[in-house]
Amino acid sequence: MISDLVSLQFAYSKKSFKENFETLSFLVKNTPQNSIVLAPELCLSGYRYEELQKSADFSKKILPAVIKLSHKKTICLTLVLKIGEDFFNIAKIYHNQKEIYSRAKAKLFKLGNEEKYFTQGSEKDIKVVDIEGTKIALLICFELRFSKLWGKIKGADIILIPSYWGKGRKEHLKSLSIALAIMNQCFVIVSNSSDEDMASNSCIITPFGEIVQNDNLEIISKKYDKSLIEKMRRYINIAE
Repeated sequence: MISDLVSLQFAYSKKSFKENFETLSFLVKNTPQNSIVLAPELCLSGYRYEELQKSADFSKKILPAVIKLSHKKTICLTLVLKIGEDFFNIAKIYHNQKEIYSRAKAKLFKLGNEEKYFTQGSEKDIKVVDIEGTKIALLICFELRFSKLWGKIKGADIILIPSYWGKGRKEHLKSLSIALAIMNQCFVIVSNSSDEDMASNSCIITPFGEIVQNDNLEIISKKYDKSLIEKMRRYINIAE
């Protein structure tokens, strides 16, 4: 049973993938048991196109340690992984040290040259998954901009948005995330990098559109109250 919603927000080390994992590990260990913890997009490596093979090798090596972090918790992060000859930006959800969900980013950000280095995932893999009675879905960064993808995760109780979203479009991230929470009548967790040119803006949004946000914190948390979802959906039934 999920008790807390947690968004992580930190700047990535430009020196060491290991240092990024140590930051992730420290922060996750300082979150409550039974929480769902979201990390920023590619938090272990960042977008180092010149080091994709190194990034993928590190991700493969560190995955067992990442999985251990999900003991009595649910954690979500994205990693650079190599399948065959192709590199993917893949989201993973682990719950109690078991993989619950995995998919590659389906909408690549052309302005960031993602399509030149990563292989695109399938939109068919975007779906709602059930974790002990809680329905969870995720959109990876740029995917948030596509309204047709919102329909694929309708009915989720919690939507996760791991991001590496630029500072110049800071308000877009906030506005779209609030709109998604209100439209889907659910909680939305946004976890964004706080690198110098990134927007931060990590937050937790309620089904009523209320937002918990602090760009100066590395851990942003809120108690999970499913009754807020039930209340919103009971009084304003958009499923009819």
